[in-house]
Amino acid sequence: MQEVPDLLACEECDAVHRRPTLGRNEVAFCSCCGAELERDMSAYRTSVLPLAVASLFMYVIANVFPIVEMELQGIASRTTLIGSVFFLNSEGMPFVASLVLATTVLFPLLQLLALIYLLVAVTRSGYHPAFNLLTRLLQTVRPWGMVEVFLLGVIVALVKLTNMATVVPGVALWAFGALTILLAAVSSFNPRYIWRIALLKQA
Repeated sequence: MQEVPDLLACEECDAVHRRPTLGRNEVAFCSCCGAELERDMSAYRTSVLPLAVASLFMYVIANVFPIVEMELQGIASRTTLIGSVFFLNSEGMPFVASLVLATTVLFPLLQLLALIYLLVAVTRSGYHPAFNLLTRLLQTVRPWGMVEVFLLGVIVALVKLTNMATVVPGVALWAFGALTILLAAVSSFNPRYIWRIALLKQA
């Protein structure tokens, strides 16, 4: 159901309400099913772009620098995330390598680039032809970005390896930790509010 400036449809039950006027940080709920209908995002909207840019910087650091440095019997080795993908592929695990590449490299990058582009574009000019495609792309790839799952797996592996080798966390591991926190904050922003800004500017 398409929204018009004075009406708002509930995403859960499709009940149509007159758009409420919200104060700072106020939330409106559907009178039929109790689902969240509208939330004041004026304060968060101004901070989501810097958060997304900071996430992109952490993403670059996490993928450029080594994740961990390990020394075993005098032999030291280090690897980056991309290096681990190539290693998995060379060890005969192309499916696992593809899964790691998609969920920790490609999808988080697509999510961040699409969100940054949409936020900058809507602030400058409002609606544009690529808006629909990028918003759908953002909604599609968001559940598949599994940086936090990867980080948890690395931490568990490092704890187990400490009994066999000397393990030193790399810069990328700390960047992944910061990226996980930043992505959690960025992901709480509902893309439909970007639509709202665009429609208001177009009107």
